[in-house]
Amino acid sequence: MAQLHVFAASSSSTTTNLLFNSPNNSGFSRVCDNVTYTRNQASFDKLGAKSGEFRGNGALPIGRSSVKTQNKQAIRAVLSSDKEVETNGRGLRGKLNKVVLAYSGGLDTSVIVPWLRENYGCEVVCFTADVGQGLQELDGLEQKAKASGACQLVVKDLKEEFVKDYIFPCLRAGAVYERKYLLGTSMARPVIAKAMVDVAKEVGADAVAHGCTGKGNDQVRFELTFFALNPALNVVAPWREWDITGREDAIEYAQKHNVPVPVTKKSIYSRDRNLWHLSHEGDILEDPANEPNKDMYMMSVDPEDAPNTPEYIEIGIVSGTPVSLNGKQLSPATLLSTLNDIGGRHGIGRIDMVENRLVGMKSRGVYETPGGTILFAAVRELESLTLDRETIQIKDSLALKYAELVYAGRWFDPLRESMDAFMDKITETTTGTVTLKLYKGSVNVTSRKSAYSLYREDISSFENGEIYNQADAGGFIRLYGLPMRVRAMLQKGV
Repeated sequence: MAQLHVFAASSSSTTTNLLFNSPNNSGFSRVCDNVTYTRNQASFDKLGAKSGEFRGNGALPIGRSSVKTQNKQAIRAVLSSDKEVETNGRGLRGKLNKVVLAYSGGLDTSVIVPWLRENYGCEVVCFTADVGQGLQELDGLEQKAKASGACQLVVKDLKEEFVKDYIFPCLRAGAVYERKYLLGTSMARPVIAKAMVDVAKEVGADAVAHGCTGKGNDQVRFELTFFALNPALNVVAPWREWDITGREDAIEYAQKHNVPVPVTKKSIYSRDRNLWHLSHEGDILEDPANEPNKDMYMMSVDPEDAPNTPEYIEIGIVSGTPVSLNGKQLSPATLLSTLNDIGGRHGIGRIDMVENRLVGMKSRGVYETPGGTILFAAVRELESLTLDRETIQIKDSLALKYAELVYAGRWFDPLRESMDAFMDKITETTTGTVTLKLYKGSVNVTSRKSAYSLYREDISSFENGEIYNQADAGGFIRLYGLPMRVRAMLQKGV
């Protein structure tokens, strides 16, 4: 069940109305312009923060403030920054009222907060989506956002929505980009961007911002979602505007604006993690001739080091969507998380590929997708029982376009939505179970069963039966091969 965590300052801070419930909200509390702040530089813990936790619908008075949750959405609200920065005037590049920033807590997004305030004279609401990237990436975000100058941080748990409404439709469609890529990052960006649009509406923001570079695909994915869901929002992409060119410039800017620089060791790789996958780019991977280092991988063991004994698992599927593991019904996110653990210890789901980015260049990436690789194998195998030849051929051809649309950030494109309706219809009977054997990096199917199976043993058997008369094959072959026969007759003058 979703949880709401509310952090309120003690009497040592100055508190005005922080959150009010909006009568038209869709699960978020409305954030007012007036926020809580303190004039000293004490740490968040020293502020004497109080924590309250709710399940389901509830309301809690905090001084003159109130917080209310609806629809079991998970939200964490954080107090305003200690830093008093004038934001009423026009910034160096213009004037915006309030900006919702896609925030990770790393150096780049920490620097973006004061940059937005300086250049657009705006308040900054930091937004972080929990899509399964791990608790370690969520630790300390409140303090980081506050120290950077944000007026508020909102953290929303999107894991179940991400798997149910984004991953599983792609899985059902059989979407794979350029023969290998299972679209881990591509599927995550629209669910995050959609939540940002929702938050922007609730807090009264007139703009959204992201920390994507101008050379990658993610800038397109975020912004196409913004365009599709609220074209009135302004979009700010600092990496396409500012003079910061690298890590050293960012550190210098942070120090100039008294933004604490993250002290964590800088990874030599650029990584993106969510519940579906973990991607690795950069450093030695930039040369396609280099083999990845063994210690680079984080979700899976080296297949050579995997157990010497295979493991058998059974995946239950209903209408093309996985629902159970070994007979036990699990929620979408729990099912995927469990399979990540199982697949990871057997070295399942490692992909090394050179792909064509949407912006025109080629890039080399290494992906770990243990649970996703298992689920893809199971769903595709069950379809071999439940779909006829023509349907599989059409489905596979559409899957290529479907994957291309998702990769290009066109999740909310009517074309993808229409294709989704087609996939939903033709997989109605893709229901049953598939048993898989996991062993040292390989996934092999050992059993598949379905009440809707089109496979008939009495027809497929080499023994003669009443339904299939082998003598009928002669006439079929003559008719099926007639065009080839006529062409040959023409060539030979017959």
